[in-house]
Amino acid sequence: MTSRTVGGTAEHPIIVDSAKGRTKVSWKGAVIADSGGALDLQEATYPVVKYVPRADVDMALLRRTEHTSHCPYKGDASYFSIVVNGAVSENAVWSYENPLPGVAAIKDHLAFYPSRVDRIEEIG
Repeated sequence: MTSRTVGGTAEHPIIVDSAKGRTKVSWKGAVIADSGGALDLQEATYPVVKYVPRADVDMALLRRTEHTSHCPYKGDASYFSIVVNGAVSENAVWSYENPLPGVAAIKDHLAFYPSRVDRIEEIG
């Protein structure tokens, strides 16, 4: 089932769609996330970002950090580092735990910096 929400502004649109296929995120040989329920968030002219449901992420491999950021279109983000066999990818993951209404669909989802994981795959 495909769902679509639109947020942001006319000058800075944000579209959230159901991702097609499965989304798999891996780092250092570990599967961090594997989901058939990910969302694709297209913000203005930026590349699409995969938001994976928290339930489909191996939260045992994540450590919450003190880092935060603010987006005027999405809200306040909290961050997590990935820890695998003693290796750490700092602030590699973020989440809008209380997103603004226009992007409420990303609540309880996590996103990953492509440069801080080995692979973000779309399968199928």
